[in-house]
Amino acid sequence: MDCAADAPPMSDSQRDDSPERDLSADCGPPRRSDAQPRLVPADADDGGNPGEDAPGQVAAEQVIEALLFSSDAALSAARLADLAGAVTPGGVRKHIAALNEKYESAGLSFRIAAIAGGYQMLTLPDFRPWVAKLNKQRAETRLSDAALETLSIIAYKQPIIRADVEAIRGVACGEVIARLRDMGLVRVLGRAEILGRPLLYGTTRKFLDVFGLADLDDLPPMEALRLEPRAESADEGDALPPAVAEPAPREYAVAGA
Repeated sequence: MDCAADAPPMSDSQRDDSPERDLSADCGPPRRSDAQPRLVPADADDGGNPGEDAPGQVAAEQVIEALLFSSDAALSAARLADLAGAVTPGGVRKHIAALNEKYESAGLSFRIAAIAGGYQMLTLPDFRPWVAKLNKQRAETRLSDAALETLSIIAYKQPIIRADVEAIRGVACGEVIARLRDMGLVRVLGRAEILGRPLLYGTTRKFLDVFGLADLDDLPPMEALRLEPRAESADEGDALPPAVAEPAPREYAVAGA
């Protein structure tokens, strides 16, 4: 829309005597020299509607909410005030109370709780069973360095017996393999047709799912892996066994296959 077209017509005398002015200055919202959002001070919320901030302004309540949402640890009121700026610790507490009222009225599953001398977003106790399931799944898929190293050997060398896994790693692996079996990442494929008929181990479908593999062919080639020997002990001058010492390759026949 052309704002100049809405201006009242001027007579010839007015046009000659009046100074020139830029009609575009009367059109549209005021221009801002900077594009950085500005924080609305806490005191400014008391005199107006916090939901109707001027363009480019961010309410202090929103900033506090964003900080708490992004933090995985409790933040004190003083810390929040320092991060947000233009708000006092007392104002932070008022904003947190207002946010909790909004969450409750909206029926949301979380609140801002006061813990450890600060504030943190937490889910309500009613949702503990589902959150516990999520945490359990995360714990089950968390692997130690020893477990990850053992799992890698089994993945590349399967079917493989425990003795060969231990020969490669240089340490006993019975407990680690048992843990991997409990996690559903390793399974028994059968027994090898050698003396003692030891168990043969291989990976499971869950292993492919956890590591995002379509099949075992998606594993990176062995040539791309660099296996470093373990460092020398600081107390003993003797070098420790290498992390991976490749044994002579062996082929196993699975009993009953």
